[in-house]
Amino acid sequence: LNDFRVLLVQILVVMFLCINMLLIVTFFKKECFHTSARYILFAVMLMSDSFVLVLSNLMVVVNFLQFTIQVWLCTVISIVTLLYVMATPVTLTAMTLERYVAICLPLRHAELCSKRRSMHCILVIHGISSVPCLLILSIFCATASFDLYQQKALCSVEMFLLQPWQRHFRSAISQFYFLIMCIILVFCYIQIVKVAKAASGENKQSTQRGMRTVILHAFQLLLCLIQLWSPFTEAAALKADVNLFMDIRYCNYLLFSLAPRCLSPLIYGLRDEFFFLALKNSICLRTGAVCQH
Repeated sequence: LNDFRVLLVQILVVMFLCINMLLIVTFFKKECFHTSARYILFAVMLMSDSFVLVLSNLMVVVNFLQFTIQVWLCTVISIVTLLYVMATPVTLTAMTLERYVAICLPLRHAELCSKRRSMHCILVIHGISSVPCLLILSIFCATASFDLYQQKALCSVEMFLLQPWQRHFRSAISQFYFLIMCIILVFCYIQIVKVAKAASGENKQSTQRGMRTVILHAFQLLLCLIQLWSPFTEAAALKADVNLFMDIRYCNYLLFSLAPRCLSPLIYGLRDEFFFLALKNSICLRTGAVCQH
């Protein structure tokens, strides 16, 4: 049964990575996408998701093989993984704000969402995403002995939570982040709804597409938020039964780690008309005036 589970994860990860790589290549091949904040942020999210898929899958395989590694190496892998796990919802929030500006402040969209500002936004996204990782790492370094770094163990995030209060601290930081993100998302959605009611014709269709995109972002953020509660359900299951713990951890990984990252290509890659046409051209190895709109 464990062999089948690991094999299923490998199939899903390879499939999602192939899709992501195809979308990333499509982004870099078309110059017109490089000047749009919408597509730049989409590419950033795809790359963040790909990093998480690769690193988390590496840990799944290593732990399945019961292969121990030194704690210092596990520290590096886990911190990078946590950084990009947090980068996905932060990027989603930035993309929601971009949709809000495009629909509610169209006259200022070119100014606020220029290529230069998008580059600055990427730096801000990684800066904001790194704060929880740095706090967790700092606390771990302050409480762990130097000898611990030379020891070998199965690598997992729980390794950094030496005391119960550290687990609660990590959860509090993450939930604070997601509370702010949810407030921003709800605000943007309400404002877009107001514009949609007042719009007509093509503008109304555009705002309705924006509303659907924000709803999908909300669903994706919800899955990411549920992932924060996974350690609590897993800890409760571990006290009851080891097999139940393994089953719940596996389901949590599939539903709340892999699933949100397979929605990104759907939301922006396949639903977007111009990106979808560019993707079709890329697949067919043809060139065309896709970006002339």
